[in-house]
Amino acid sequence: MSGNPTIRPMAERDLPAVLAVQAACYAASIAESGGSLLSKLRASPSTCFVALVDGAVAGYLISLPWAFAAPPAHNLEVCRLPDRPDCLYLHDLAVAHVARKTGAGRALVESFLAGSRALGLARASLIAVQDSTRYWARHGFRVVPQDSALREKLSGYGPGVEYMQRMASAAPARPGR
Repeated sequence: MSGNPTIRPMAERDLPAVLAVQAACYAASIAESGGSLLSKLRASPSTCFVALVDGAVAGYLISLPWAFAAPPAHNLEVCRLPDRPDCLYLHDLAVAHVARKTGAGRALVESFLAGSRALGLARASLIAVQDSTRYWARHGFRVVPQDSALREKLSGYGPGVEYMQRMASAAPARPGR
């Protein structure tokens, strides 16, 4: 893959490609079912995106308007948005190995942050998995201290995970830092 990424809203027809990217990027123990991803897409289609490189789905981002104090459990088959979301929760971002260094990941994150601003949400949150904390710190996210209740909620996401947040005023780190 050599082209520049194009970002567009995710559609249900994209799920087979999204699941293939997920399978290539995540440990089987944290991969989510197609039903779980479909439920999230249907709950908030305006905050889910795919990155196309050379016309093919090369990455995706799923996010949801959510309540910061209660991050969602892993692999929920039924996604019900909270009545009063106070953050945009970035549930999943994955970019196929062949599309790395095309800018697809950055473009997806920029679409997510634009979505947060469009919804008027001053906070974004995510659960960093697979040692991705440094990646997210470069995008302005900071680790949230975990109490025992939060640790228990995060346990379904695998070992070594961190809950992170980014306030609207947070600027990402400069490249190379």
